[in-house]
This record gives sequence, C-alpha cells and structure tokens, in this order.
Amino acid sequence: MPETPAPVRSRGSLLRAVARNKWLAGALGLALPVLILLLWHTLSSNGTFSPVQLPAPSTVLAAGVELAQRGDLWFNVAISVQRVVLGFLIGSTLGMVLGALIGLSRWASVLAGPTIGAIRAVPSLAWVPLLMLWIGIGENSKVTLVAIGAFFPVYTTVSAALKHVDRQLIEAARSFGITGLQLFFQVQLPAVLPSVISGLRLALAQAWLFLVAAELLGAAMGLGFLLTESQGNGRTDRLLLAILLLAILGKLSDALVGVFERWAARRWGAAPAA
Repeated sequence: MPETPAPVRSRGSLLRAVARNKWLAGALGLALPVLILLLWHTLSSNGTFSPVQLPAPSTVLAAGVELAQRGDLWFNVAISVQRVVLGFLIGSTLGMVLGALIGLSRWASVLAGPTIGAIRAVPSLAWVPLLMLWIGIGENSKVTLVAIGAFFPVYTTVSAALKHVDRQLIEAARSFGITGLQLFFQVQLPAVLPSVISGLRLALAQAWLFLVAAELLGAAMGLGFLLTESQGNGRTDRLLLAILLLAILGKLSDALVGVFERWAARRWGAAPAA
C-alpha cells in the first residue's frame, strides 16, 4: 500500500495535538467570536450601519449593565432558564420512554409510530394558539411548548437507535439470564448511549427555539418578551443583548450536556457522540 504523504500525516498530528490541549483548543475556538466582534465594531462605527440598525458592542454592553442594575436582566434570564429546564426535563423524559417503547416493541412501532411521526411534522408555531386556548397564557402553556420541542429529538434518536442494536449482543445477554428492564439498562441503553446524547443535545437546542416561540407570542417576562418589547420600543441594543444572551445560555446548557456525556462514557464505557 502507498504510504500516506508526510504533509497529511503532519496535519493530522497537529489537529490531534490541538484537540488534546484544552487551552489551545479553547483559544482557537474564541478566535472566530473575536473576529465577529471586531467586524461588528467596525461596521457600527464606520457609518456602514446607523446606530439604530446596528448599535456598537459598547452600547449593547451598556444596555445590559443598565438592565442588570435595575434587576430586570437577571429576572428575565431566570424565568427563561426555568422554562427551558422544566420543559426539557419533561419532554426528554417522555421522549426517552416512548422512544424506548417504539424502538423495542414492534406492535408499538406499528400502532403508534406513524401517528407520532405525523405530529412531529407540525410546526412549532402551530401549537401556540391551541395551547393558549386549552391551557391559557400562563407558565403551563410555555413549559408545555418547550416540552414538545424537546420531546421529538430524543424520541426519534432513541427509537431509531434501539431498533438497530446488535441482535447478537442481546442474545448473548439473554443467554446469561439478563432480561426485561435489566436487559434494557445494562445492555441496550449503553449500546445506544451516543445516540441518546446526540438526541439530548438536539432536544436542548429545540427547547430554546420553542421557548422563544412561546415568549414572543404570549409572555410578560423572559428573554423572548425582552425581544418583543425591544422591537416595539426601537431599542436595537436591548434586542441584540437578548439574542446574545440566548446564544450564551444555549452554549452553556450544551456544555452541561457535554459534562454528562463524559460522565456517562466513564460510567458505561461508551464512546462519546460525534
């Protein structure tokens, strides 16, 4: 076989070395945000955009400090985080349970699979008026909408992964007397753990998307409400602040899932999800 060219090997070694060095990888990961920040500052200060269209980063920061001093910022952040956490826990738990049922039972897959698949195709905004009619405009409707968003990624990944677990692995476990819930938790769940983690990551991203949909259409507090209020008042600085906070909170929550992923990999010896 022909040898791998030296530049390719050296490039692969360099990438692996960067990945192993957390500080270097973190610094490289910050390079693009810094470039975006510099571009933002340039475009807002050289006259390309007016202050109303694109406020300077310092203006957005000042708006955040003002809201924080008044207590409004932390209150809106706390409300949105609470809604996402509750909705994510409810939706992902139901998604895992139903996904396991559909993935392990052919009868359940035939009877319920097509119906759940059709419901999954319904756009998020289509649920809002129905939930407001059934539950009202309080917290329950918002948490329910977030739970709907978190449910389907987990359900889809878990059900699909369980259908493709190696049959020889299952038969080997049964030959040792492992059946029922013991078989699920000791053999099948660890086998699909990378897919479960991927589903949880997608569910968390969906939870934030559905949160904004819920808060944009019927809320008096939260980051979605801050977006709507800022748009109505012409406060582009606060609008950009809300968008930045949603991005930061989304990244932090994804990092928490990454911590769980590493713990689960040590606990069950599963390879991290790609």
